[in-house]
Amino acid sequence: MDFYSEHKRFDWAEITKSIYAKSENDVIDALDSKNRSLDEFLALVSPSAEPYLENMAAISNKLTQKRFGKTVRMYAPLYLSNKCSNKCVYCGFNFDNTFERKTLNFDEVLKEAEVLKDYGYDHVLLVSGEYPSEVDTNYLCRVIETVRPYFSQISIEVQPLDQVGYESLISCGLNGVYIYQETYNSKNYHKFHPGGKKSDFFYRLETPDRMGRANIHKIGIGCLLGLEDWRTDSFFTAMHLKYLEKNYWKSRFSISFPRLRPHAGQFQPAFPVNDKELVQLITAYRLIDEDVELSISVRESEKFRDNIIKLGITSMSAGSRTEPGGYSKPGDALEQFATHDNRSPEEIKQMIIKNGYEPVWKDWDSKCFS
Repeated sequence: MDFYSEHKRFDWAEITKSIYAKSENDVIDALDSKNRSLDEFLALVSPSAEPYLENMAAISNKLTQKRFGKTVRMYAPLYLSNKCSNKCVYCGFNFDNTFERKTLNFDEVLKEAEVLKDYGYDHVLLVSGEYPSEVDTNYLCRVIETVRPYFSQISIEVQPLDQVGYESLISCGLNGVYIYQETYNSKNYHKFHPGGKKSDFFYRLETPDRMGRANIHKIGIGCLLGLEDWRTDSFFTAMHLKYLEKNYWKSRFSISFPRLRPHAGQFQPAFPVNDKELVQLITAYRLIDEDVELSISVRESEKFRDNIIKLGITSMSAGSRTEPGGYSKPGDALEQFATHDNRSPEEIKQMIIKNGYEPVWKDWDSKCFS
């Protein structure tokens, strides 16, 4: 069994209808519940929940502190390549965009790692466009081995791999994998992904199953906020999370909240998500799952990130560069998207402390899981 079988059980239009039919009483019942279900998640992301955001935020704060304490884990992305064989209409790395492309060699990777280590980071997220003819498992394994002396936790956000590929990278020192379905709406998926391997909706959908079977330590999922109705897409993300937790209980899990940002090509989201709605979504996830990591990136504004710490977020990037070589030689290559919070890691650290929280640079020692 895989998640595709679970996904087929639910109709996108019917879920959307159910969300917008939720009443104020449904929201109150969900807030009062001790073991919230996916049906109650529908109420928490519905328009009827908007007047109850303060209640949701208070519960989210309590649950987050109970499980994670007053801590925020710090991480940084290290972009390896902006080459990509896909034609995603919303992404700066789109194959049809005519910009100079670059893949870091191992000396350049090392320079990037040294800069991030000097910032204080002990967790790195290796990111690449999907270009498997160049950024393959052999390349990724060598990169992981190159940066492993610098970081206790190494994660990747690259093209989907088969189970054997994940197993080989785990043996090289990989700890976590992040993969975003972008949208769970199978009918419209191809409209946003018209070319390249990523256009295969079902292969991408089953990727976390392959990670779980490979026994990866952490699996990160999410949808790209702005492509489709965020309420419906987020229900399918929550359903995916619950499925993974049940079937791959040895792994840890993370949810990210990428909102579409400006990039080369200027794609405009049809379903923009405002700050209030994003707060509702973040707190709704916490109310149905007090153990999941909730992560926010530099796509968001300084003001939003300053305030969201107390509402359920447990992981945050800082000082991020979204182009290959961006830390040691900024501005030399095409970036994936424009960042919004451009403060340095030290400034974010001080902001976290000012909020009464502790910045955590090292989440866990990978040796404990070898």
